[in-house]
Amino acid sequence: MKQTYRSRSAFVMAWFWLAFVAFNVYDLINKYTGKASMVALAVLAVLTVIVYVVALRPATVFTEHELVGRNPLRTVRVPWAAIDDVTVSHAISVHHGGGEDGSGDGGVLRLWTPMSSARERAKAQRRGMPSQRRRGRFATEPAVSRAEQAAQEALAGRTHADWVGDQIRERAEGARRRTGEQPVQVRTTWAYDAIAVAAAALALVIAAIVVP
Repeated sequence: MKQTYRSRSAFVMAWFWLAFVAFNVYDLINKYTGKASMVALAVLAVLTVIVYVVALRPATVFTEHELVGRNPLRTVRVPWAAIDDVTVSHAISVHHGGGEDGSGDGGVLRLWTPMSSARERAKAQRRGMPSQRRRGRFATEPAVSRAEQAAQEALAGRTHADWVGDQIRERAEGARRRTGEQPVQVRTTWAYDAIAVAAAALALVIAAIVVP
């Protein structure tokens, strides 16, 4: 079963941008005025490339056999059994062994999504702490049980990126425990979709320059 994690806010804003671009392209084509329209189309195309590679393309994908990191310009496929460790700070870093040449040299895959900002981590820290609200001389909040307090402490400071990092660790450990499953090489490919979008935008830029 495939699971995909990405920045929800960036993804939604990117689709709003695409709707805005579609409306403007339709308007520019209907009211074509020559070079001015071509320049406007080229500007929209360049901005759309940036939005695509930064907001739409990046994703972290779990498949049955591997972790797929879709970054702006590359796609990295790391078999679960090849993952050695996972660290989470601002971004998730996946430490793995097994280079593409089969040498076994390790590397680090930094995932673009999900990320955790300092503000999000601080908010998670506050959410995990017990409430201390008081009104006058008497507390208005009921006493927190030991189990609830332990859960709050466990969740204190944890963000969505931390949770995804835990899922990666669990899958990697499970893969390494399976009998007969050996780490295989990590595969890295260029983001041909991003390259194609950039080439189309470049073609529009050139057309805007040469059109009289």
